[in-house]
Amino acid sequence: QVQLVESGGGSVQAGGSLRLSCAASGYTYSSYCMGWFRQVSGKEREGVAVIDSDGSTSYADSVKGRFTISKDNAKNTLYLQMNSLKPEDTAMYYCAFSPPLPLGCTVVAGDYYGMDYWGKGTLVTISS
Repeated sequence: QVQLVESGGGSVQAGGSLRLSCAASGYTYSSYCMGWFRQVSGKEREGVAVIDSDGSTSYADSVKGRFTISKDNAKNTLYLQMNSLKPEDTAMYYCAFSPPLPLGCTVVAGDYYGMDYWGKGTLVTISS
């Protein structure tokens, strides 16, 4: 059973930065897709950034150039560095994991096919 535990959320002013972490355990897949998704109350969850086991990344257009996803395989930890934060980035951020997705590891595929495992989320609040 894959377990994911997020940390690093908080409240910052617009223009600031945060780094989210996701500690992963229990997975045995050599190939996988994992990433960050976010949800605002009353809205659908959306993919933010994903990375596959080879290190290939995919980002939502709304965060390109501001967010960077990375992973530390030795620590089994996924990161999301978020810079130039905007009030519209305010959301609950979830870490997610899946075996390889049809058509590859992209935010579109993650949104469409869904991910198999989810963390409980960490709240990010950006004030203007």
